[in-house]
Parts: sequence; C-alpha cells; structure tokens
Amino acid sequence: MRKHVITGLLLLFSVALFAQAPPAPDPAAQAAEIKKVEFLVGEWSGEGWMDMPGGKRETFTSWEKVVKKVNGTALLVEGLHKSKATGEVVHETLAMLTYDPGAKNYSFRTALANGRAGNFTGSVPGENVFVWGMSSPRSQIRYTIKLNDKGEWFEVGEFSPNGETWRKFFEMTLRKVK
Repeated sequence: MRKHVITGLLLLFSVALFAQAPPAPDPAAQAAEIKKVEFLVGEWSGEGWMDMPGGKRETFTSWEKVVKKVNGTALLVEGLHKSKATGEVVHETLAMLTYDPGAKNYSFRTALANGRAGNFTGSVPGENVFVWGMSSPRSQIRYTIKLNDKGEWFEVGEFSPNGETWRKFFEMTLRKVK
C-alpha cells in the first residue's frame, strides 16, 4: 500500500511540474523580431578606432560576417579587428543574437579570443538600429549599430559613469562587401 501511495504522489508531483512549464517558444515570432536586425546580415569590412587602457587610441581594420541561422531565429556574428600599425589582432569575437519573447528583448551572447564572454541585452529603437550594452553599479557601456545614409555599418561604443553623460571610446564604419 505504501508503495502505491508513494507512486501516486510522484505521479502527482511530476504532473504538477509539467503543468508549470513555460509555454513553448514561437519560432515564427522570434524570426519576426530577428528580421528587424537582418540589416546586419552580410560580410562587411572597414576601419575604426578604440581607446585602449592608458589613454592610447588604437586604429584598426575590421571584418565582420553576419549570417542568419536556425530557421531565421538567430544571427551568428564573427568579428576580427587588426591594428593598422602592427597588423596584430586587437579584437576577435564570435557572437549569437537571438530574441527572448519572455523578456521581450534581444539577447547578445559573445565569446572573445581573450577568453572573456558575456550575455547582454539589446533593443531595436528604430529602423536599421540595434543597441546593446552592459551595466554595473558604477557604470554603463552601450554600443549603437546603425546603417548610415550610405548604407554603411556605423557603430559607436560609449561609456557612462551615471547613465546621463556619455563618452565615446569606440567608432567603426564598415562597407558591405557580400
């Protein structure tokens, strides 16, 4: 008898767990949101600059490749920046951009060649504009990517100690090559 009671309780708890499971994702809705950032899809090259620790400004050439994956529900982003002065790699990244319907925002997961990685949130505040960033208790960093009037990928990175005053530390302009 005790065995039947325990089995019944286990069955009851497992049914309750499944009843509380989040709803299944809607790939069509996710793909519709990814369409808003499809302006990034393609192969891009150009140049830019970034402020380095110690106040030095590094100029670089850049290559970015963005492809649509998993039935249009994600973008895969590869990036490579090389120093104009030395030709050495100064930044290399692999990232995946998806839309989280539960949180109603974009998720931007990055992995860098230096071993660092992160999961950041993003938004689409206008047509052909994507903004993503990170916050800590003492500062904020945001990156804004948009197509300029020439159809170029124009990206700016900014830092703020308070969320009101912003200082640019990164700028890049890329032309679509494929």
